[in-house]
Amino acid sequence: MEIQTIKAMFDACYLAKRIRDLLPALPEGVTPSYIHYLDTIESREKQGLSVKVSDISEALNLPRPGVTRTVKEMERKGYLRKHTSPEDGRVTYVTVTQAGRRLSEAYNARYFARLAPLLEEISEEQAQCTIRTIERFYRVMAEEGISIE
Repeated sequence: MEIQTIKAMFDACYLAKRIRDLLPALPEGVTPSYIHYLDTIESREKQGLSVKVSDISEALNLPRPGVTRTVKEMERKGYLRKHTSPEDGRVTYVTVTQAGRRLSEAYNARYFARLAPLLEEISEEQAQCTIRTIERFYRVMAEEGISIE
């Protein structure tokens, strides 16, 4: 890949961050990570799976202590509920509450449903290619740790 193309990829990543900044404001005390967590949990619940903190950590590629902290915040604010497994008291599951579902609905179903028709010119194939490229770019940057020296 040419150096100019690499620089253009960095510019595109900057624009992607700016796009994220254009998302609608979240309610007071709600962070964007809450939406990611709700997405992850709801997606697994739809598959009939029970969700543990470790599942969220693995799915989002985040360290478990940070996920645990965010889950506790979300539970305190009423978006999640934790409960112990009836089969093994050492295992704790996380489920989305009604308040969590309403929050998820507001930012997922309604907002993204209105956005989808505006993005019809971008094919599913193009979007998937972009996602794979950004993920690969991130892996290279995270794993290589190249310095200017």
